[in-house]
Amino acid sequence: MTDDSDYYTILGVSQDATEAEIRDAFAGLLSRFPQGVGEQDDPAYAQILHAYKVLDDPDRRATYDSLLMDTAVSALNVTIQASRDQFPPSEAVQLIYLLVEILPPDANSKSHIPLNLSLVIDRSTSMSGERLNHVKSSLEFLIERLAPDDIISITSFSDRAEVVVPSQAVNNKNALLAKTRGIFTSGGTEIYQGLSAGVQQLRQVSISQHINHLILLTDGHTYGDADQCLQLAQQSARQNIGFSAFGIGTEWNDRFLDKLVAPSGGQSQYIETPIQIIEYLQKRIKGLGSIYARNLRLSLDFPESATSQFGFKLSPFAQPLTLNKQEVKLGNVESRLPLSFLLEMRIKPQKIGKRINIPLNFTADLPQQQNYTFKRQHQITIVKNAIQSPPPPDLIKAVRLLSMYRVNEKVQDDVDAGRLEAATKRMRHLTTRLLEVGQTRLAQQAHAEGERLATMGELSPEGRKKLKYGTRALLSQTIATLDLESE
Repeated sequence: MTDDSDYYTILGVSQDATEAEIRDAFAGLLSRFPQGVGEQDDPAYAQILHAYKVLDDPDRRATYDSLLMDTAVSALNVTIQASRDQFPPSEAVQLIYLLVEILPPDANSKSHIPLNLSLVIDRSTSMSGERLNHVKSSLEFLIERLAPDDIISITSFSDRAEVVVPSQAVNNKNALLAKTRGIFTSGGTEIYQGLSAGVQQLRQVSISQHINHLILLTDGHTYGDADQCLQLAQQSARQNIGFSAFGIGTEWNDRFLDKLVAPSGGQSQYIETPIQIIEYLQKRIKGLGSIYARNLRLSLDFPESATSQFGFKLSPFAQPLTLNKQEVKLGNVESRLPLSFLLEMRIKPQKIGKRINIPLNFTADLPQQQNYTFKRQHQITIVKNAIQSPPPPDLIKAVRLLSMYRVNEKVQDDVDAGRLEAATKRMRHLTTRLLEVGQTRLAQQAHAEGERLATMGELSPEGRKKLKYGTRALLSQTIATLDLESE
């Protein structure tokens, strides 16, 4: 639809104009025409009159607004479920939740783009024994399953980095496997050394021709170089290099790994026991190998009346979103699972009749087109007698589960700030909520951590991670279940 036929442009008002603003604009335009002019007398007058008749009728306007959306685009399908479409007037801020799902037009769609994979392995002393042995076994398993045109590099690090396998095509698997067996433990943990060397290996081939991803495996805190790591992650994301990070055991910094993967929309994950390493790596590689669209971004250019407060990716894996910049990186769209996320937004007090359009403007890299853009929007209205229909069941379930994850995160915030009584109270509330949804094992862990808070004033490293990643897993499992139920 061109600007010439855009009724809002014709009347000179914005898409969120109130009924009164539309009427005032129409009256102002009418004053320019001679008295008594009719539709047959002047095409310009007829155009203005028709635009007004459509926008002045609530039902016709809603239909017209839906036509303004970019529905012709078929490269990616978008569905939006909202907690509500109408709000009553209020002097207080009101909340709205949007559950957004993005899929290729065909569930079997897959663009064959070879992987450019960099594995960065912690070989510090704490990784000795079972942990490193399982890492080596996992590397062998993965190498066997990579395609001949995939590129792989392997870097190990402690307080310095060593490139074990320089960037190369996977065409001599036996030689690659022999090199991985020579990784041995020594020294401390300086993650930047490994990340920097791993990124350099990724840059040895054409970035634009590959899915470029670095996977970090570590079991400890990095020392003195966290800011350098985060800066490198941001720089790499701008060059279409993604990061994922897997923490083994309990002694690593979960919030640091979340920040590390956020710039590229990657995944951070807790590996409780070494035997799980192969399972999580296999899932991540499988996802990277089934990508339809890369580097999906959402613009945060929302109207002043609707501000984003919180975002969380639910599928293909659960991961918090960073909303403090102009756009948020959502990661890649896989062919096998939807990319879905939840937005919490605040609606500022508005007058009756006000319409607010919440634009969802996306950009992604497709096989044949870089920076492909597509748009959707959700419109809400402020009406005196707002219809209070129940939100979609999928959205209700996602919000309820997300609230448990957020309660657990607030417990840690309270502990960090010395608010131990508040932290204990929250943890007991979380225990009850987990029992209500049938998560007995997580509820038992929450109960144990609540008792530990009450008696010792601290959380255990193990309990902290079990609850954080356990409540995250509930979210991704829920979306996968809902997707299966809809088939």
